[in-house]
Amino acid sequence: MTTKSTVAETFLKYRSKLMRAVSSIVGADDIEDIVQEAFIKSYEAELKQEIRYERTYMVKTARNLALNHIAKAENKNNQSVDDMDFLPHELVGYSLEKNVESKERFIHFCRATDTLSADVKRVFLLKKVYGMRQKDIAELVGLSESTVEKHVAKGLMLCSRYLAELNKDNTPSRLSGNATQDISRS
Repeated sequence: MTTKSTVAETFLKYRSKLMRAVSSIVGADDIEDIVQEAFIKSYEAELKQEIRYERTYMVKTARNLALNHIAKAENKNNQSVDDMDFLPHELVGYSLEKNVESKERFIHFCRATDTLSADVKRVFLLKKVYGMRQKDIAELVGLSESTVEKHVAKGLMLCSRYLAELNKDNTPSRLSGNATQDISRS
């Protein structure tokens, strides 16, 4: 038996508002990435705990990610090249670990998209990977914009479920009994 993710529903409903909130902080090239990362972080948090106010949680997460993005960019610009030789070993290991984690998440995402039907997968990837507008996708594949929107939502939901199951299988039982039961219903 599955339980719908309220974070996923909230994300689909308020995605454009999240993008507007982030657009005042970062450049246009980074908005989509930050909003998607906010969804992923919110979804992961929902797996571990109950989130009472999903929209507020996602907006705060998106804004914090945007502010962190700006801070990282400023730090990169302020750091001199000579200082790069003296990076602590811990930071190098941490960076490597994050790089490996990122690649693992990408592999899991690819496997999740492989579970989608051909039509849903094509539309979902055109939207989420290539960043095409729904109108352009509809014209390209010969579907209505409504169908494109439904395929994107279906792809997002199915991929989220796949990743949640994967997360459940790889997570040691550090979750409380109630949280474990909630995940098993999803």
